[in-house]
Amino acid sequence: MLNSRMRILSLCLLTLCLSLSGLRSTTAAAPRTPGDRPNLIVIMVDDMGYAGVSCFGNPYFKTPEIDRLAAEGLKLTDFHSSGTVCSPTRAGLLTGRYQQRAGIEAVIHPVSDHPEHLKGLKRSENTFAELLKQAGYQTGLIGKWHQGYPHNSAEYHPDNHGFDTFVGYHSGNIDFISHVGDHVKHDWWHGRKETEEPGYSTHLINQYALQFIKDNQDRPFCLYLAHEAIHNPVQVPGDPIRRTEAEGWKRWKPAHEGERIEKFKGMTLPVDEGVGQIREFLVKSELNKNTFVLFFSDNGPSRDFPSGSPALRGAKGSVYEGGHRVPAIAWWPGKIEAGAVSNVPAISIDVMPTLLGIAQVTPPRERPLDGVDLSPVLFEQKSLPSRPLFWASLSNRGGRAEAMRDGPWKLVVQHPRAKPGTFENEKVELYRLDRDPGEKEDLQKTEPAQAAKMLKQLKAWYRDTQSTATPQPGGWLSQGS
Repeated sequence: MLNSRMRILSLCLLTLCLSLSGLRSTTAAAPRTPGDRPNLIVIMVDDMGYAGVSCFGNPYFKTPEIDRLAAEGLKLTDFHSSGTVCSPTRAGLLTGRYQQRAGIEAVIHPVSDHPEHLKGLKRSENTFAELLKQAGYQTGLIGKWHQGYPHNSAEYHPDNHGFDTFVGYHSGNIDFISHVGDHVKHDWWHGRKETEEPGYSTHLINQYALQFIKDNQDRPFCLYLAHEAIHNPVQVPGDPIRRTEAEGWKRWKPAHEGERIEKFKGMTLPVDEGVGQIREFLVKSELNKNTFVLFFSDNGPSRDFPSGSPALRGAKGSVYEGGHRVPAIAWWPGKIEAGAVSNVPAISIDVMPTLLGIAQVTPPRERPLDGVDLSPVLFEQKSLPSRPLFWASLSNRGGRAEAMRDGPWKLVVQHPRAKPGTFENEKVELYRLDRDPGEKEDLQKTEPAQAAKMLKQLKAWYRDTQSTATPQPGGWLSQGS
C-alpha cells in the first residue's frame, strides 16, 4: 500500500515538474534568430557634394548602382551632415549627439604640433556599435576612422568603441595605392595589425565590406562602411603613387577641366560598383528582405572635384548649405516605398537613434541623444515635429563659423579676422531657404527680431554642448594662440 502511494506521489511530482518546465519554456524569452532583427548598413562617402551622384543632379556622368538604390528606395533631399568636415561629422554619427559634446569640433589634424592633433573619441562616449554589439549584433567598420590617432592614445582605436571587425585606416586620408596616411606613415590595418596589402583602397574597402556581410549573413550585423573616395589624394585605379613615407605628398593638379572631370568619374565609379556588389548579394541571398541600407556623404564638396550643386552656396568647411547639405538614400525593399522622395529636414546625428529604433535597442539614458529616429519618415512617409538644427565649424586655421536652421529660416554667423579659436568679430546673416535656397539675400537688417531670437538660441545651444563636453587634450585656446 505504501509503495503504491509512493508511486502515485512520484508520478504527481513528475507531472508537476514537466508542467513547470513547459510553463518556463513558454514564458521565457525565446532565442532570437537572424530573421528577428534587421541587418544595418551605413555607407558614408567622403567629400561628396549634393550633386555627386546622378540621381541628385550630377551632370558629368551616371552612377547607375547608386541611382538604382534610390529608385528602389527613398531619396532624402534635405539631409545634412552635422559637421562641415570629416572628423566632427563622424563623431556625431557614431554618438548620435552633436560632436561638440564629444569635444571634436575640427579635423583631427595629422601634424603633431597642431592644436587639434591629440584629440580623439574617448571611451566614455556611447557609440551605436557598442549598443548594437551588446544587443547581439556583429559589428564592423571597413574604411576610414579618423577619430584619433592610436599612437596618441590607445582608447581611440575602433575596437574600444564597439567594432568587432576593423579593416581600414585611422588618418584623414591615405594614398589610394601606397596606403601612406596624411601623417606620412603607412596606415592600413586589420584590427590592430598593421598590414602591407596591395590594392586600390576603394577596391579593398568594397572587398572587405562584402566579405563582412557574407561572413555574418546568418546572424544580425551592423556594417559601417566609410569610403575614402572621393577625398584626395586624387587617384584613379592605375594611377601612380602620390604619397610615400620618404618623400611625402606630391599633390596632383589637372592639366585642364576635362581631366579633372575624368578623375572625378574615375574615383566615384568604384564606389558605385561597390554599392552594386552589396545590393546584388543582398538580393541574391534574400537578405534584402531584412536589411536596411543608408547612403550619404560626410560633408559638402572639396575643391578637388565639382560634386556640389550650383544651386547651393558654399562647399566643404562652410556653414552655408553647400557645406553640409548632402545626398542621402535609404533602402529596404518591402519596408521603404520604392521611388519615394522626402524633403523632411534630417541630419547625420539622426542615424544612431534610427539604427537603434530599427533594432529595438534602448538609447543610453546617461547621455541623451540629440538626433531623432527617422523611422516615421523612412517607413511611413510622415513628417517630424519641427526642431532647430545647429552647426558649428572650426577650421584647420582656427576660424569659426556657426549656423542654425529653424523651419525656413537659416542664421549664419561668421567671425572675420578673429583670433584663432575665438568667437570675436561676430557677423550675423539671415536667410529664408524656402524662397532663397542659394542664400543670396541677407535679411538680417529687414528681420532683426528673427535674427536676434535665433542668435540667442544658437548661443544657448553652444553653451549647453560645452557645459558637459568631454575634456580633450590640446585645442586652440589652450595653446595660447
